[in-house]
Amino acid sequence: MAGPRHRWARRMGWLLLLWAAGVAAVFLLAQVLKGVMRFSGMG
Repeated sequence: MAGPRHRWARRMGWLLLLWAAGVAAVFLLAQVLKGVMRFSGMG
């Protein structure tokens, strides 16, 4: 009984990790775009 539950937990962990990575990538991309726009605006 503990086997499938552990496998499901591992899959959920991978999904959570991928979701966190996606959110971090979007946040970093937004920060970079904001910095580029500010830099181009100053120049």
